Amino acid sequence: MKPLGIILAGGLSSRMGGGDKPLKTIDGTTILQRIIDRIEPQCSGLVINANGDPDRFARFGLQVVADTIDGFAGPLAGILAGMDWCSEHHPATETILSVAADCPFLPRDLVERLEGARQTASLPLCAAASGGWTHPVIGLWPISARHALRQELMAGNRKIDRFTPKLGITHAEWPIDPYDPFFNANAPDDISVAEELAVRFPEA
Repeated sequence: MKPLGIILAGGLSSRMGGGDKPLKTIDGTTILQRIIDRIEPQCSGLVINANGDPDRFARFGLQVVADTIDGFAGPLAGILAGMDWCSEHHPATETILSVAADCPFLPRDLVERLEGARQTASLPLCAAASGGWTHPVIGLWPISARHALRQELMAGNRKIDRFTPKLGITHAEWPIDPYDPFFNANAPDDISVAEELAVRFPEA
């Protein structure tokens, strides 16, 4: 069964100068739409994790799920919100795919390779890696971990890299040549770089 996809758009976008990073455009298309185009075929459905007025995402036609933990508790809170929503609305689904909402070049074989590495390692969680860096918010998570995750957050532990080893994690590695598929547009200068990549690699 395909996972449910959770697009994590609940951050404050402080490095971008405020506003919603996923609504920035690259080569005429919003980052969010580029992400949807890449991961929608890989998932059973998609939801957006975002706080504040959900109407700003209305044009994309996806359910918007807010954090259930107060205080902008970071990506783990968004992952928990996605798990809770999935458990209620799609109880037969066993995994969710979490992705950052500022990654416009996500691979089109993301789920396949994450699931393959997860099965090979016989571990619950698999996250992406590239160029010697891990990307812990981009991964496949078992829905069964939601209670442990809630306890972690309620205890005030918000560091994703502290929780994932407790769960059991492996990684799937991608090359960064000719470009890193997990390039993230965090700051205004990154948008310019992304524009150049989109022109040089139109298939990206």
